[in-house]
Amino acid sequence: MDEPQTSLPTTKVARAARFAKTGISVGANYVKHYAKRAVGAESTTEDLHAANAAELYGALSEMKGSVLKVAQMMAMEKNLLPTAYADQFAKAQYQTPPLSGPLVVKAFRDAFGQSPFGLFDEFEPEARQAASIGQVHLARKNGVQLAVKVQYPGVAASIKSDINLVKPIALRVMGLNESQVRPYLEEVEARLLEETDYALELRRGQEMAASCAHIPHLQFPAYYPALSSARILTMDWLPGQHLKEFLATNPSQEVRDQLGQTLWDFYQFQLNTLHKVHADPHPGNFLLRADGGGTVGVLDFGCVKEVPVDVLAMFTALLAPETFADEARLEALLVEATVLRPTDPAAMRALYLRTLRVSLELVGRPFRQANFDFGDPAYMQSLYALGDDLMADPELKKQREPRGSAHFIYLNRTYVGLFALLTELRARVKTGFADAPTKQNEG
Repeated sequence: MDEPQTSLPTTKVARAARFAKTGISVGANYVKHYAKRAVGAESTTEDLHAANAAELYGALSEMKGSVLKVAQMMAMEKNLLPTAYADQFAKAQYQTPPLSGPLVVKAFRDAFGQSPFGLFDEFEPEARQAASIGQVHLARKNGVQLAVKVQYPGVAASIKSDINLVKPIALRVMGLNESQVRPYLEEVEARLLEETDYALELRRGQEMAASCAHIPHLQFPAYYPALSSARILTMDWLPGQHLKEFLATNPSQEVRDQLGQTLWDFYQFQLNTLHKVHADPHPGNFLLRADGGGTVGVLDFGCVKEVPVDVLAMFTALLAPETFADEARLEALLVEATVLRPTDPAAMRALYLRTLRVSLELVGRPFRQANFDFGDPAYMQSLYALGDDLMADPELKKQREPRGSAHFIYLNRTYVGLFALLTELRARVKTGFADAPTKQNEG
């Protein structure tokens, strides 16, 4: 783990200054790159990306909070960033520089009026994991091993100012105005604020564990309200390994399949029955074990997306087989989802229809088949190729304005993350669609 941080930029001015410092360093990297090229020295675009990605990640990991969380989200979208950035930002899923011991003790004194060493029988001052919103310490009380999540100071207060800090740069790069992106920014801001409310996360974790208790091979931690506060959360320390470490043990295909099936069943039940989903399915939020043929421990209910019934119906209909046999039906759904607008010229409308028909057919395949093999490399290669094609399409490049329901931001994020997990597991999943064709990975 990186060296502990002894201070954290929490004020608007301090965070803006840290961000500005990064911009200067990134600019200097460009100057060095072109200077080398001018004198015939070797300096590749990959080298430039690597230098800038390291500089940017260093700043984000020091600032923590919402800017680092967004980097983590972007790392899950493998087609969105150059490889160097995706690799750097993926670190936010597991490790960032932790806070030093004195800052951790201060957080406990502010919340409970005493240090963690008085609150618990044992408390490890060094964090076991450090991520975007908080870090996790191992503790013990009354013989029980506990995970204690400590939120970084100032995270909640900095979210709005962080978004305002990054927003002008993003709008300029994308050629958009604020009114076009306001609903999407408001959705992201609302979810990020919820993630900083550990009392809300405790309640959601308890509710989700109770609702999903019938799903085999799932494990949830018990939570301890008396040892928790708005910025500190105490729960059981679950056994298991994160995805990367677990895969290094070379689990059998049977174990991979059971883990994948458990994840699939968990998410389908949440969406279709509970109408809400654990919307942060990156590898750092699951602990995997081979015990019992494969067990999934679920962590971190800070980001839970509640899905309105009409949005769920629209989302489900867009992936249904009958939608692709009826052009008028697809067009009507895209109008309902505000992807298509009555004012769109005919050529633009045709472009969106054509593009989304291809995209939805490919992305929705697992939802339209009785069985699906996420280990088939051809499927993920097709997804990545589609992303590359869409980003390279000259007509689509002109259509920069974001479209569609803001609710789809976290629904899409959820399934991007879930598909990525299932692909890494190379899991074969029974989707539960009994009437769907059984031949895998064919539309």
